[in-house]
Amino acid sequence: MRGIPWPEPGRDMIDPSLLGGALAGRMSFRPGAPPQAAPLPPGRHELGFDEGRDAVLVVPEGLPADKPLPLCVMFHGAGGEANRVLPHLVPHARARRFLLLAPQSMFVTWDIVIGGHGPDLQRLDRALATVAAHFPLDPTRLAFAGFSDGGSYALSMGLTNGDVASHVIGLSAGFMNCFKQTGTPRFFLGHGRSDRQLPIETSAHQHARRLLDSGYDLTLQPFDGDHVIVPWVVGRAIDFFLGPP
Repeated sequence: MRGIPWPEPGRDMIDPSLLGGALAGRMSFRPGAPPQAAPLPPGRHELGFDEGRDAVLVVPEGLPADKPLPLCVMFHGAGGEANRVLPHLVPHARARRFLLLAPQSMFVTWDIVIGGHGPDLQRLDRALATVAAHFPLDPTRLAFAGFSDGGSYALSMGLTNGDVASHVIGLSAGFMNCFKQTGTPRFFLGHGRSDRQLPIETSAHQHARRLLDSGYDLTLQPFDGDHVIVPWVVGRAIDFFLGPP
């Protein structure tokens, strides 16, 4: 498998000797450990980050108690928050019975967009560890998803932590940063043909070529529209994640 090309000089460049650790975006969380606490009841739960901008976990009703559960982690766009992206996915989580985690960036957007991995990576590790302490997670159905800057974050984190994320969903994502590929997650790219903020030719099409050249399984879903989240595209992404209902 060929590597994803390195970013342009001056953009998020780090010492290659540090590629194995957090500065390169490597997570410490690994799925598979048995829960250590009772399951959380159905509903919306904030995970208790003292520094603010809490992560939100949505637990649907009727989750099976006898098998590991799918988890979708959804990253909001720049200037956004969990409440802006959750409505697009909560109906799917309830219908398809998967856990839905919506972290929130510490600042106006995700740390990797501003200047490199830092507090958002640490908080994501904590959030996932908290969810895994209450629920058994299915490592074959753990998705990183996001819109706009959140899509860029999902793609970058998924490439770097493909031993954690089994599926990666980028909706109108702008870029991918990866210093060391790990694992073989599957990728879904949704992008508007008329996106004026992040044109499809310079984003999704380039991402698709890089992913295919590197041997990844890719689904590319263009749609007629601008820089928006489209319900039927989200439905296709959920089917990509979980299979047809």
